[in-house]
Formats: sequence, C-alpha cells, structure tokens
Amino acid sequence: MKHMVRTAVAAAAISVSSLVGSIAPAQAYQVDCAILLCLAGGWPASAPCAHARSVFIQRITPWPIEPPLQIWRCPMGASFNAPAFLSPQEQLRNASFRKRPHLSVLKPALPLVQVRADEKADIDISGQAFDFVRSIRVFHVQFSQHQNHDGDCITSDATRLGSYGIQGDYHWTRSSAAQVPPASELPNIDYCNRINYRSVFVDWRDHEGNYGFEEVRY
Repeated sequence: MKHMVRTAVAAAAISVSSLVGSIAPAQAYQVDCAILLCLAGGWPASAPCAHARSVFIQRITPWPIEPPLQIWRCPMGASFNAPAFLSPQEQLRNASFRKRPHLSVLKPALPLVQVRADEKADIDISGQAFDFVRSIRVFHVQFSQHQNHDGDCITSDATRLGSYGIQGDYHWTRSSAAQVPPASELPNIDYCNRINYRSVFVDWRDHEGNYGFEEVRY
C-alpha cells in the first residue's frame, strides 16, 4: 500500500493539471485533497488549483491562523478501497474530488488554532514521496525593537513556528525572528533599527523540490 500511495502522489505531482482540469465547477472537489495535489505539483494553472491556493493562504491570514494544509480532511485511505482495476492515480483523484470543500471561515478566535494530536493523515505518509507536506513552515512573526535613551536595544520577539510531523500532524513551537527565511520582508534585525513587524510567512517545496512562499502582513 505504501508503494501504491507513493506512486499515486508522484503521478499526481507530474500530471495534476490534467487531474484538476477535468473537473468543471471549482466546488466539486475536496479542498484539502486539492491543496495536497496542487502543492505537490507546484500549483499548476487551473481554476481548482487557484481556489485551493486561495484557501491555503486564507487559512494563514489573521484571524485565526490555521494549518494551511489540513491533511486529516483528505480521505486518502478510503481511495484505496476502490476496485482493483483503478490505477493509483485514479484512486487518489476519486478521493480528492468526491465531496464539496470544507472552506475556512475567518471569525474571531484565538490567534493560533491548536490541532488535536490525532489529527493526521489516515494513511502512512512517512516516505519521501510526502516530504513536500513536511516542508511546509508557517512563521507567525511578531517582532519589535528600538533603542532607548540610554542606547540600549529593547527587543520583543514572540515569533512562533507551525510545522508538520511525520504523519502530517501539525504543531506550534517557539521560534525567533532570526529563524525567519530570507524570502520574508522582515527588515535586517542585526542592527538596532526601529522595527515593528508582524506577519504570517509560509513557505514550502513542491514534489520536485521547487521553493515557494507567501507572506501576509497585518
């Protein structure tokens, strides 16, 4: 089964445009499965992938800050209960486009959405084929600094990092502005300049290792 899953994701990464392009209405697919496929394929140009990416970014747009990919909402395991004559690519596609999407709705809530420990992929995704899931990093950047009248550098850094575990489980940990990738617009913090910077920065690598990122200032 692990080999079948790897084969399915690899095939999806190569030909995801044809997979999603055949689905007419953007609402006809499971949004987290679409995010999984489109992210793996480098966000190819199509209406479903455009919608999947918008949900991916919407989830990190305050408030609240959610996991951008909620892989536990994509029923991948169920796809492999299909008849044997279906190829792995067809089975993964069936799982992806079986239901209407669960859209994130921005509403007042705690800044960081905590995820239960049992929320993870319903199949084994520990292999290299799913490294692109674990490549996703979400930095909630809250950094400020200034120099006081005595010449001391006063710094406040409450940056947090959201990342994915082996099975797609998501968790928040403490981080720092120094760990934020260079692609961010965060000013140089090596000198005590006056800075008041808040953003959510997400980056990832697709199935082929290509780098991508988005940043939302607030």
